Amino acid sequence: MIEKETPETQRPYTFLRETDDDNHSDYSNSVRARFEKMIREVQDSVCSAIEAVDQGGKFKEDVWSRPGGGGGISRVLQDGAVWEKAGVNVSVVYGVMPPEAYRAANPSQNDNTKSGPVPFFAAGISSVLHPKNPFAPTLHFNYRYFETDAPKDTPGAPRQWWFGGGTDLTPAYIFEEDVKHFHSVQKSACDKFDASFYPRFKKWCDDYFYIKHRGERRGLGGIFFDDLNDYDQEMLLSFATECANTVIPAYIPIIEKRKDMPFTDSHKEWQQLRRGRYVEFNLVYDRGTTFGLKTGGRIESILVSLPLTARWEYDHQPEDGSEEWKLLDACINPKEWI
Repeated sequence: MIEKETPETQRPYTFLRETDDDNHSDYSNSVRARFEKMIREVQDSVCSAIEAVDQGGKFKEDVWSRPGGGGGISRVLQDGAVWEKAGVNVSVVYGVMPPEAYRAANPSQNDNTKSGPVPFFAAGISSVLHPKNPFAPTLHFNYRYFETDAPKDTPGAPRQWWFGGGTDLTPAYIFEEDVKHFHSVQKSACDKFDASFYPRFKKWCDDYFYIKHRGERRGLGGIFFDDLNDYDQEMLLSFATECANTVIPAYIPIIEKRKDMPFTDSHKEWQQLRRGRYVEFNLVYDRGTTFGLKTGGRIESILVSLPLTARWEYDHQPEDGSEEWKLLDACINPKEWI
């Protein structure tokens, strides 16, 4: 489990333990240290861009730490001019996973390989941006780095590491040029590293954000990858950095175009119905949410992804051929946008 967090009055230079790196002289050069630096820089740049678009709303910041090392910075802008709720969190976590949390974090592992409690390190940035206007899409992005030490009852087993992440778009209404722009930016980032990444991670995204009990996806996808360790570690660190740095150019131009469009009550109701799907996916299927709940993570940070408002109507069916129906059809039958 994870130790209880302590509120802090100011941000520390780092949340890492001083004993993290065996080579102390090169401590700031470790993957852990460079990943933490990257996610904190991305948090700053994304929050600045969000506030600039809102022209009034400001992020509330909570800094927290844990006695055994680690901590985080949670920032939330709520009820702004443009944003209904925007959360951008970074965290650095040390803990011990019970076996079921290890399986939530890494379900590809054979149950027999990790039979006991597993010490772990995790660092990540996670954000969900819910605009007020129903024609402006929700964005989610998350980039994380994970290490596990040997299970407590298996001394000498090798440390494992992997990267995970993705950026995905969830509109209530489809503007094809917006979706194409978003996917093009993701593809450009992927193509800098490997031409196979975009098609592979686009499909992975469509498969991951599948709401099984509804038979539909949460949104219109993007890229998603997890448990990625079959490439050079330096290359994957650069790849995660490149992807995280595409959030602003992929998303903010879409918001600028859509944030002031006139809309009706029925448009808003449809947006809230789709946000209900967002809630269902996050609480039932999302690996980060279920992992956080199983390890005693900071609950306000875990649930910051949930929208301020959502709606459930009994047996709601959009009219065939309507704009709402087109969105639902694209969520049921994923499309190639570029």
